[in-house]
Amino acid sequence: MIVLNFNCKEQINTPKPRMYPFIDFPEKSYIHFSQESCPFNFNFPKYSSIEKDTTFFDEKAKSDCWFNIVFERFNGKIHCSYFTIEDTKELKKYIDDAYKLMKEHQHKADFIDELPIHKPNHVSGMLFNIEGAAASPFQFYLTDSIHHFLRGSLYFNAQTKPDSMAPIFQFVKKDIIELINTFEWK
Repeated sequence: MIVLNFNCKEQINTPKPRMYPFIDFPEKSYIHFSQESCPFNFNFPKYSSIEKDTTFFDEKAKSDCWFNIVFERFNGKIHCSYFTIEDTKELKKYIDDAYKLMKEHQHKADFIDELPIHKPNHVSGMLFNIEGAAASPFQFYLTDSIHHFLRGSLYFNAQTKPDSMAPIFQFVKKDIIELINTFEWK
């Protein structure tokens, strides 16, 4: 004799909650950046490194003070470019270039927040918080409006969804804010 037992209850599937990969973030601590070739100082994270940038689109870098802050653990970099300012036209050009480079991410961005920077000791600029699937979630520039201009942009070597990168973006954003808050011209 064969007995078959059929369960007539309908199975209800429930969706699994969204999950993100576990990221073991390092403890926040900073090192003071000061190099002879650069006319400024700032703090950068101990869990990153400074890498001199020697090329610009297969040409020699335009300044000895071009460098990257490398976040090896997160496969990302803050590309930093320094320029000396000769006149007000040049300052306008550098600021226009910063906006142009930021706007290149506009077609992928959900939202771009422009946050003005005004600090003592003649440090001013703009922080661009770019939300969405843009390649660079944070960009900034700092200037004294007379002699110096520094531009920075954060990039990750990963093609993932912004939601899965959000915890890393927020972690590194705090490091960029620390850089800006401690930034001083020499």
